[in-house]
Amino acid sequence: MSKKAVFYHPGCPVCVDAEQNVTNPLDRLRYNVEIVHLGQQKGRITEAEAAGVKSVPALVLDGQPFHVNFGAGLDALK
Repeated sequence: MSKKAVFYHPGCPVCVDAEQNVTNPLDRLRYNVEIVHLGQQKGRITEAEAAGVKSVPALVLDGQPFHVNFGAGLDALK
């Protein structure tokens, strides 16, 4: 059974590149990876905050947020 991983980002070109470089190496048998473009899905910002995401891009693995780079604080996306 795979675990859930969520990659949150605002959709900028740098973040889309990070999406490919961060999520592609994940073992797809272990993780069901969901990509959330917060620039397009602003309704999910609250979800990202609840998961502990402070800035994007960020990857949440097993409920633990990992901030890939400080691109933008979530407040900037609201």
